[in-house]
Order: sequence, then C-alpha cells, then structure tokens
Amino acid sequence: MSHHLVIADRLHFRYPDGTPALTGASFRIAHGESVGIVGANGAGKSTLLMHLNGTLLPDSGEVRIGEEPLTPDRIPDVRRRVGMIFQDPDDQLFMPTVRDDVAFGPLNMGLPPGEVEARVTAALRRTGIEELAARPPHRLSGGEKRRAAIASVLAMSPDVLVLDEPSAGLDPHGRRALIGLLREFTHTKIVATHDLDLVLDLCERTIVLDRGTVRADGKTREIFADEPLLASCRLEKPLSMQGHWGRS
Repeated sequence: MSHHLVIADRLHFRYPDGTPALTGASFRIAHGESVGIVGANGAGKSTLLMHLNGTLLPDSGEVRIGEEPLTPDRIPDVRRRVGMIFQDPDDQLFMPTVRDDVAFGPLNMGLPPGEVEARVTAALRRTGIEELAARPPHRLSGGEKRRAAIASVLAMSPDVLVLDEPSAGLDPHGRRALIGLLREFTHTKIVATHDLDLVLDLCERTIVLDRGTVRADGKTREIFADEPLLASCRLEKPLSMQGHWGRS
C-alpha cells in the first residue's frame, strides 16, 4: 500500500535560536510496521515526530506520506491520515467532556452526525473508557487521559499512529493496559520513547536517533543487543535484556 508509506528523506531542521535538531535523518516505513524511535535526551525524537504530520516543516529534505511530499497545502489531509499522540495528553484534550474531545476530529472532517456518533462510540469502546464519556478531561487520571487522547485520534481512523513517550507517567497497570491497546492497532505505529522495554514489547523494528541523524535501523532485539552502539548513543539495554532482571 504505497499510500501508507512514511518516508523521511535527509531531514534538516534548526530551531529559531539556531540549535540543530535534525541533521539528515532518513528512513522508510511501510504499511503495518511497528517501529520504535529511541535516543537520548536531545536526540531529536519529538522534533522528528512533529515533522510526520506537518506540525513542523524541515529546513531542507522532505517528508512523504504515501509517495507525495508533505507540503503546506497537504497538511489537513495528512493530519487525517497520521494520528499524533502527544507526550502530554493535556496538549490535545481541551473540550468540556471526553466525548466532545473524541468527537472533535470527526466533526471537523465534515462527517455526518450518524458517522460521528458511530466513530465516537467505537473509539470509546476500543480504549475501554465508555464510562468516562461525560467526564471533564481535567478530572481524569494520567492513564485515563492517555486513553482519551488515543480515542480522540482513533476516532479519525488514521492509517498511521504516531506516539511520543506514550508510557510517560503511567503506573505499571496503566502501562500494561497501554501495551494491550496498542497491540490491537494493526496499522502502522511509530513510537518514540525512552522506555526501551515498551519498544521491545511492541516494535519489531527500531530506529536509533543520535544528534538528529539515524545511527542504526534494524530488528529491535538485534539493535538492543549491540552494547557498543547503545553506549555511543547514550542508551542502555532494556531492563528485560539485562541478565539480573526478569521479564514481568
């Protein structure tokens, strides 16, 4: 499915103060892949993700969603196809109730009321938060907010789900629930995180980002077994691959 491709081609980006964030990052992700993006603080992970739905545009290089470049005029279409879950759910939950937040995207897509209601109901059920539909988002726990944010994106039926630090702030129960939920999403998943065990659980492929460029791209377990690579990128093996820790 070429229209589901996510391609980054030699992306360069500097922040307004001149700080380089991306320095030639390139990769190609096919439909249905689950890909982890890992790197130390400042490696460029969040900046890279924001290029995948047009929140940021590169100084040079290009992003292609499908075979076509992501240009300013294509941003509305791309944002319907590439669903972004931000690191802080409060950045995308802003309506009076959870149901209103989940309905916001489909309503702005111009869908008929019956289709909006069907999508909202399905997204709430899929994320297990039907009972929270009438609650104001600011009254939810961290895990509940995360599920509400995911529901608000799933209601738009994206081809690609992009997640920035999805397990941040979750307790063990919330983290396990998140993993179970994300396993059910069968389209493309791109997960940027410091939680390497989460990547090991969810992603068969991992991209290592270091100072804005791709240092390695391959099978997750092989990447995480390469201790010299991890050390050079200021990373450590997942706890579950360290001999004195067992898998939970």
